Amino acid sequence: MSRPNRNSNPESIVSTERTFFVTSSSANKRAIFQSERAAELFCSTFLGYRDDGRFRVHAFVLMRDHFHALITVDESISIEKAVQFIKGGFAFRAGRELQMRDVWQRGFSEVRITDENLFLRARDYIHHNPVRAHMVALAQDWDYSSANERWSMDPMPQGLKPPH
Repeated sequence: MSRPNRNSNPESIVSTERTFFVTSSSANKRAIFQSERAAELFCSTFLGYRDDGRFRVHAFVLMRDHFHALITVDESISIEKAVQFIKGGFAFRAGRELQMRDVWQRGFSEVRITDENLFLRARDYIHHNPVRAHMVALAQDWDYSSANERWSMDPMPQGLKPPH
């Protein structure tokens, strides 16, 4: 199994907040999130870390075998650590509560979001992922997406460069 490309260097963290578009897949691309229990547990775990102040969440979608998220971390945490919370926290709870093992593919991919245009494009991509996969006709109809009104998201970070 190949490991996704990584674009960040944890040794070169800058002391400001950074926003990333993050993607990670289940081990062997198994459809573990087609189970409502697993999907609800993932969202509870993921957004629980946000509620604890570990990072901010601007958008997300949970598909049957992967997730995409638009998150902002501050100077106290690396993107690697944030994703470790997400994946490790879910794997721990899924093992304990759902008897799941070998949940995630190794690694993850991330793209640094530096301006409003990239942010809006990433958020649109995330929200329309279930539509492109022909799972729903409208993005807001997918239960496990920030396009659905059941989820409250953090606003766009103020430090992003405006579009030209």
